[in-house]
Amino acid sequence: MKQMRACVIIIGNEILSGRTQDTNLQWLARSLGELGIALVRAHIIRDDANEVVATINHARSHYDYVFTTGGIGPTHDDITTACVAQAFNVPVVRDAEAQRRLHAYYPPEKRNDARMKMADIPQGATLIDNPVSAAPGFHIDNVFVMAGVPTIMQAMFFDIKARLRHAPPMHTRTIHTLTPEGDLAAVLCAVQTAYPQIELGCYPHMRGGKFSTSLVMRGMEAADVDEVALQIQERLRPLGVNFTEAEL
Repeated sequence: MKQMRACVIIIGNEILSGRTQDTNLQWLARSLGELGIALVRAHIIRDDANEVVATINHARSHYDYVFTTGGIGPTHDDITTACVAQAFNVPVVRDAEAQRRLHAYYPPEKRNDARMKMADIPQGATLIDNPVSAAPGFHIDNVFVMAGVPTIMQAMFFDIKARLRHAPPMHTRTIHTLTPEGDLAAVLCAVQTAYPQIELGCYPHMRGGKFSTSLVMRGMEAADVDEVALQIQERLRPLGVNFTEAEL
């Protein structure tokens, strides 16, 4: 089964200014991986209409799925809906079902033009449910537009999972060693060359004031992942390297 490839676009000045720490990218990467969908690119961009439109158009023509977060709220800087409509060359329209949901959520005294703006979506788009705060996301073609607030984004993603074509989940193994990565490089290069179907990552860090390295193997076939783990250990043990299995 073909593995689908995805791109995430995180939209918001607050992320790039450092005011808000993004957690959506990590969550989406893990969730997509569990569906066997490979996240191969991510963009973090400002609330700039030209840049948002250009980024969406490039991504939707190069990847099977595009997921955006942020910019669909009620304020002046929430421009994602208009930008997606522009990217697809369709008008923004008031969606009757989205309006019904907002009316059910907000009492009459809380309904205003700004909040009702969240019922506007590109013509031809399909709503994404928001059980947290009612205001829906939407998807059009291969672009899925979700909120930036993590709890809402996650709830929206659960709604769209059934709409995604996916392969069996990626198989992953992690091996930890207290050996610095420079001592492992030659063997890892040889193993990666021999097994190009496996994604082999080498991640250095400090443990107890000493350099250590985690080796992460990811692939579509569990047998291939296990074989790569075995090859690494067999080739490095004669060099005095010891290993412990670790959770990813």
